[in-house]
Amino acid sequence: MGGHTLKTPRPAIRVQLQSRQEPMIPIKDDNPTRITPYVTWTLLAINIGVFALQFSVQSSGGPQAAQEMIYSFGLVPAVLIGERQLPPEIAVLPAEATIFTSMFMHGGLLHLGGNMLYLWIFGNNIEDSMGHGRFIVFYLLCGIAAAFAQVAVNPGSTVPMVGASGAISGVLGAYLLLFPRAHVLVLLPIFVFIQILRLPALIVLGLWFVFQLLSGVSAGAGTGGGVAFWAHIGGFVAGMALIFLFRKDGFAGARRHSGGRGGRGPWG
Repeated sequence: MGGHTLKTPRPAIRVQLQSRQEPMIPIKDDNPTRITPYVTWTLLAINIGVFALQFSVQSSGGPQAAQEMIYSFGLVPAVLIGERQLPPEIAVLPAEATIFTSMFMHGGLLHLGGNMLYLWIFGNNIEDSMGHGRFIVFYLLCGIAAAFAQVAVNPGSTVPMVGASGAISGVLGAYLLLFPRAHVLVLLPIFVFIQILRLPALIVLGLWFVFQLLSGVSAGAGTGGGVAFWAHIGGFVAGMALIFLFRKDGFAGARRHSGGRGGRGPWG
């Protein structure tokens, strides 16, 4: 038997965002690659394309249509576990399928931009470490782990969860283990000033994970919209656990690749 049916969403929707909130912003890394990261580029294009579709739906159908799209393709924990049901007019997919569709949706331009920045900087090196096909599977598995981590913490939530950063957090966890000594150029806001620093990935990503963990513990299960910290934690841990199964045999992660493609950010 299914659970109670949710009411059709109103314009004042709340969304659980898989997006980062951290004290430093990466610009680029200095970690070269040997391959052209076609999968990373494709993931970037899909995420941007889906967001363009969301914007188009909102422009043509108004806020209500945009919100119904979020409910239809975002991950609603209570619906996934069968405690609640979506209204028939917006229940266009099986609940299990929204684990995947929610990975490619975003709650706003800043949400999208932050996630894509991290994927652009760190994704190419992880794709290089395992190859194109394995990277696709790795990315999706990290996203699945992230989704279930958040659902486990707050299974009764009726707030849709959207965003790529659960899967991208898996990329960060893998990067931390493979390339702890790679340097990352970061912006560090200090009150009204911005400091540019070049720090080892161990510090940048290690501090990022500690921030997510402390924020997740502080926030607890949560009852409404906000940041899905436990999705970040789950994805990060999954990436650390899976990287040694997915990387190529003999791949020397901590060694810099001579003659490879430069580790690039949007401006590098």
